Amino acid sequence: MSAVGSILTNTGALQALNSISNTSASTTGLQSQLASGLSINTPADNPAGYITAQGFTSQLNGLTQAISNANQGVSLLQTAQGAITQQIGIVQQLNSISVQAANGTQTPAESQSLQNLVGQLTGQVSTIANQTQFNNINLLSGSFSGVQFQVGANEGQTATLSISNLTASAIGMNASTVSGATIYGTNVKATSAALTKATTAQIASGAGGAFTVATTAATELNITGANGGTANVATNTKQESAASLAAAINNVSGTTGVQAQATTSITLALGTAGTNGGYSFAIQSGKGSGGTNGSGIGTKQTITASSAAQMVSQINGQSSTSGIVASLTSTTGQIQLSQTAGYNINITGASSGSLKTLGGTASVIKSGASASAVVQGQVQFQSSGAFSVAHASNIGLANKSTLTALSSINVSTTAGANTAINVVKYALGALNNQGGQLGAVQQALTANINNMNTTSQNLNTALGVVQDANIPAVSNKLTESQIQAQAGVAALKSSTQLQQSYLSLLP
Repeated sequence: MSAVGSILTNTGALQALNSISNTSASTTGLQSQLASGLSINTPADNPAGYITAQGFTSQLNGLTQAISNANQGVSLLQTAQGAITQQIGIVQQLNSISVQAANGTQTPAESQSLQNLVGQLTGQVSTIANQTQFNNINLLSGSFSGVQFQVGANEGQTATLSISNLTASAIGMNASTVSGATIYGTNVKATSAALTKATTAQIASGAGGAFTVATTAATELNITGANGGTANVATNTKQESAASLAAAINNVSGTTGVQAQATTSITLALGTAGTNGGYSFAIQSGKGSGGTNGSGIGTKQTITASSAAQMVSQINGQSSTSGIVASLTSTTGQIQLSQTAGYNINITGASSGSLKTLGGTASVIKSGASASAVVQGQVQFQSSGAFSVAHASNIGLANKSTLTALSSINVSTTAGANTAINVVKYALGALNNQGGQLGAVQQALTANINNMNTTSQNLNTALGVVQDANIPAVSNKLTESQIQAQAGVAALKSSTQLQQSYLSLLP
């Protein structure tokens, strides 16, 4: 405290000035908050709050851009899906044309016209695939693979997308076929020395590998589909039917995406008629699965015919119950037996030399007390995507599938149209699967966008709590500060009056 009566030191004035200075700083800060609407305008206002607000702001900026990224991704997916929808419409037309061509009622000229239309439509499928772009990026030509979308504010919050090659040369039926027919029998004669050594002869007829399990023990097939799904399928016996194997494959098709079709067909030559001037034998469809070893199903037919035509007539007369259909081939003296479901064809009691297999083996189904033969069929593994089968060689099957492309279908013949129906079916499957995958990704992106919008809203609220100014409270404090400043000025004025009175004491 200064000495009483001093005119040099005015403590009251100094205190008033100090108070006015503090009040002025407070008033300036409050006015800044009112002007900006923020309680934190500089780090000095609230260092901890400033750091927190900057963290929220950074995350909000990242979310805003991520939402934009995801919306661009949705637009890209919609572009691809629209193009695939157009392709599906074209392939549906190809399906109708293939079914029409398979009917066999067209003239050769009409069939060729249908094929010309097929060529134009398959070309359009490829054109759509090659020309569909988003921001000059090809989507359906096979080059869009492993593309990353940044759909979050932080590292690692990404989505990766690949779109298959959807040109007509890249979609269709992927298949691996166990081809040819195999005859097993306890009384089957073969000219091959190697085959005659076997107690149960194995005589393959036709080109390609035969459906033959290597041993009587079960063999496990390991199937890996294009979708990455894997499943194990056991082949049961050496005489398992193609139908049995196909059923086992189809039971796990939901996992692997691989389906199977089975048929049994063999062409036999008619040998010398029996002593009674006719052909005599019995046929029956056989399961050939598990431990049945070709046990019969359906009705057993006894055939006694004097000619090939009569034989065909007798077999077809009961095909509704036996499942076996016969037809004469264009070559005289040959008959084709078919079991369309893929079951084995059991032949028993054949008169000596009456039935011969075709091919280099020149085998003969002989008569005898225990004469019997089991004709196995063929099974085709099919999928819209490439697949592999481990241990497939044990049944004469290729380990990897091969593609019959949509661009290669030819409906100018009935056989070609039949193949085209299957190829078109799996091409549609490939397009539908790809469309479904893109739809699932779009749903995921849309859900992510909704989540990020919600997160952004909550972060904005949190940021407001940290840095937004409370306007009523600030206004009230500003009024207080202004009143305090006025009081400080009044105090400063009052503090100088005493020093002025001391001047009257001077002479």
